[in-house]
Amino acid sequence: MATTSRYASLPVLTHVGADGHVVSYFSRRFLPAGSSMPLVMGVTVTQGDRLDLIAARTFGDPEQFWRICDANDALDPFELTTTLGRVLRIASPQF
Repeated sequence: MATTSRYASLPVLTHVGADGHVVSYFSRRFLPAGSSMPLVMGVTVTQGDRLDLIAARTFGDPEQFWRICDANDALDPFELTTTLGRVLRIASPQF
């Protein structure tokens, strides 16, 4: 797994069913409070913006969109780009 994944620091757990079937999974990831994350910059949402495009511009990696979600307390990534002019928090990641 990539070290930039939101699950990179989580332990892998296993569950053994009654039939002996083993299922591996990541432990639960608790979201940090966005307002407590160190702010790096603000980005204003413009026409045609998508979270992956904003992540590519700010982090150099479109798959880092989750960092913007964390910083803005968003569970639904699509809600962040529906309001033009909204300023999104870009923060340092909290692992």
